[in-house]
Amino acid sequence: MQLEHFDAIYQRAAKRKGDEHQLEARLSTPLSKKEITAISDDRWLSAFSMKVFQSGMSWKVVRNKWPNFEELFFGFNIEPLLMLSDEHWEIKSTDKRIIRHHSKVMSIAANAQMIYEARIEHGSFGEMVANWPTEDITGLWQHLKKHGQRLGGNTGPYSLRQIGVDTFILSSDVEAYLRSYQIIEGGRDTKRSLAQCNQAFAHWQRESGRSLTHISQIIAFSCGDNHI
Repeated sequence: MQLEHFDAIYQRAAKRKGDEHQLEARLSTPLSKKEITAISDDRWLSAFSMKVFQSGMSWKVVRNKWPNFEELFFGFNIEPLLMLSDEHWEIKSTDKRIIRHHSKVMSIAANAQMIYEARIEHGSFGEMVANWPTEDITGLWQHLKKHGQRLGGNTGPYSLRQIGVDTFILSSDVEAYLRSYQIIEGGRDTKRSLAQCNQAFAHWQRESGRSLTHISQIIAFSCGDNHI
């Protein structure tokens, strides 16, 4: 695996966005470990649930209806959701105030259970995420996929990025770049590919001193259709 020097990636991205100042203005900064720890369990569940519903649907429609989701699902508070019977979940999945998609509604129950179990083991879901090793961020993705529901693929990573967790994203542009350097060969979500991604991003992080979020965004801006 021959990695391109990160400064070359950065300079190409800056040129494509106009200059370094314009590139830096486009980068989003992740939250600190302390800030991640402070995120309450209900906000994690809300973020995961929103991304699940946005998958394959209009993001704008989901956002416009989200206040109704918050109301119907008790502000995504874990305890009252875990007390609901199957019958109650069936009723909620047909409520006209939300997007009526049974399997996606049921993912709220499954992901509430995942968050509750993390609370038992780690004190809170935020505590678990904040202390997850940066060099194994895809291990966190795999945890969401294994223990949650409908959080595989890019849904889990995008949820984490949206709430402020420092993670790279295997967007189409980033994936294409990684394939061009044979960092990813074969399936994107195989253990080998994810391990290679972790290794590459850890290398660029040591080289640049930047967050995974910045590195990922800069790579995306350096290739594909991301011109000014």
